[in-house]
Amino acid sequence: MNNKILVLMAGTALAVAACAKHENANTSGAETGNTDLNMTTDNGAMGNSGATATRTAPAPTTAQGFVNAAAASDKFEIESSKLAATAASSAAVKRFATQMITAHTASTAKLKSTVAGMSPPLTPDDALSPDQQQKLDSLKGLNGAAFDSAYKTAQTEAHQKTLDTLRTYSASGDNAALKAFASKMIPTVTAHLNIAMGLK
Repeated sequence: MNNKILVLMAGTALAVAACAKHENANTSGAETGNTDLNMTTDNGAMGNSGATATRTAPAPTTAQGFVNAAAASDKFEIESSKLAATAASSAAVKRFATQMITAHTASTAKLKSTVAGMSPPLTPDDALSPDQQQKLDSLKGLNGAAFDSAYKTAQTEAHQKTLDTLRTYSASGDNAALKAFASKMIPTVTAHLNIAMGLK
């Protein structure tokens, strides 16, 4: 009789332990799943800065804010495109990157000449945003086809963000000279965006 009770108690204890373990595994899995989901959501928001995050974030409408955004955009385009010389495997990507270095160097020069003629002149701050810096850093660790794909995505998103900024500032900016600059840049950035989207 005592043996039957011991066996029954042992079986109950094992069942409880198994349930607890299963419950912990489910809780742990749910937490991991939530973490992964949150990471995916966060990364998705950052990764789609041109499509999602950028369109919901307000574009700068003050002169200094616009100048800083334009300068940082040019710097990101130039620095990320320099990486393509050694990291890219696609000839099309390398050609596009060379074009971006030339075009955004010229854009920076135009921006500087525009603000230099203002009274008082503005000083562009080309410090990259945390998002831009993160994307640049991630590109530095890639080569070949992986770089080509990530570079295409980064360029598409960056040009979309810049295009949104130019459109917003040209429509509601607070400086006539910079509004004219923004308007003139829209066709060029639109062309760059279209090329970036078609990269293979």
